[in-house]
Amino acid sequence: MHLRYAERRQARIRVLLQGPSGSGKTYSSLLLAYGLTGNWSSIAIIDTENKSADLFEHLGKYRVLILDPPYTPERYMEALKVCEGAGVQVIILDSLSHEWQHILDEHSAMTGNSYTNWSKLTPRHDSLVNALLQSNCHLIATIRAKQDYVLVEKNNRQVPEKVGMKGITREGMDYEFTLVFELDNRHYAKATKDRTGLFTDKPDFSISPKTGQQILRWCQEGTSQQQVEAMIKAAKDTARLKDLYDLYPEFREVLTPLFTERKNELQLISLPKHPKSYGNANHAVVRRQQKVDNLSWKGKRGFKRFVLADKYNFSA
Repeated sequence: MHLRYAERRQARIRVLLQGPSGSGKTYSSLLLAYGLTGNWSSIAIIDTENKSADLFEHLGKYRVLILDPPYTPERYMEALKVCEGAGVQVIILDSLSHEWQHILDEHSAMTGNSYTNWSKLTPRHDSLVNALLQSNCHLIATIRAKQDYVLVEKNNRQVPEKVGMKGITREGMDYEFTLVFELDNRHYAKATKDRTGLFTDKPDFSISPKTGQQILRWCQEGTSQQQVEAMIKAAKDTARLKDLYDLYPEFREVLTPLFTERKNELQLISLPKHPKSYGNANHAVVRRQQKVDNLSWKGKRGFKRFVLADKYNFSA
């Protein structure tokens, strides 16, 4: 456990666009993505909507991955890895509704106890959700929506009443996203969930690249990788390195070499200059210090063979 002060770091945005057919989900997501990156070639769209992503190729040379049936969570995760491996900055999933519809169809075809069957399907869906949350890319997802109704009592009769749009996805899916925009048939967007505070209580608007630029500025207000690198280099002991390693898990993989390098530097500094004064109890330290003293500069770069037993392991 580690208690620390609150701090918003550089984030990767998670945006959900939901709306009925013809509301402009694909087009809006592409404009939003361009605002986030400023480079069409850094955008990839995973298309389950009958190749609708190709309809907007006039916008720029973004990348398209056509995902054919079956729309299993595993195939979505495989497509996500392909896009991440291509080095894109923004991934659009158009749309997520197909995955949930596949789960519902698969559940309907199963025999036996319904509750037991859900216990087999839910972990697969949750694996996809976790993959979305852990991606190092900005992520925009679209879901289809339909008019939702509730029954209300009027004049002693149950009458259906419209209560807005309901996304075709698992209940509570919007909780996993930072921003949720609801689009109407005029192609206007309204933020129904906004953890950035940028669009709260704002009138309906058309999504444009400027929307993505606003979100990008918000994302960049946190601690950057360069700032973490500077803190690593300034660390005075391995305890401080351990704190930084725990505090910034999103940078662990890319900064592991720097963590290791600084750790070894600190251990070199901490070795006793006069080992004889420490007595026989530290004879292992003495032998290692003697080996270090006999190393050339080139040899010292490979000093890991002689480093004392690590108190902290910064391996990925």
